[in-house]
Amino acid sequence: MRIAIPVDQNTKNTDVCISFGRAPYFMFFNTETKETIFVKNEAADSQGGAGIKAAQTLVDEGADVLLTPRCGENAAVVLQKAKVKIYKTLSGSVQDNLVAFENGKLETLDEIHPGFHGHQEEQK
Repeated sequence: MRIAIPVDQNTKNTDVCISFGRAPYFMFFNTETKETIFVKNEAADSQGGAGIKAAQTLVDEGADVLLTPRCGENAAVVLQKAKVKIYKTLSGSVQDNLVAFENGKLETLDEIHPGFHGHQEEQK
């Protein structure tokens, strides 16, 4: 299984980024090989549609699961069509969230927001 997580830095010791579409990087963790890779999120600086572009990156990279604190509806549609399951992260590090996921402690992300559509609003 290939798990994707939006992250602030391209290191295993980083926190989960609060923004999905505008995260600087995505970390991909392969549960079978234990390999971790980082992919720069080219959508982060987009004028609009960052979530959709970021979601397509995950699909192109073969993600099976996304761990994220939030996700816009347009991005969620792309991910759901590609059968990528979305789980809500806990506050904290990437490693804490991987352990929580592996132990079945993360819930599916059911609260999908309408998206910010180019507005860099303060995200809480």
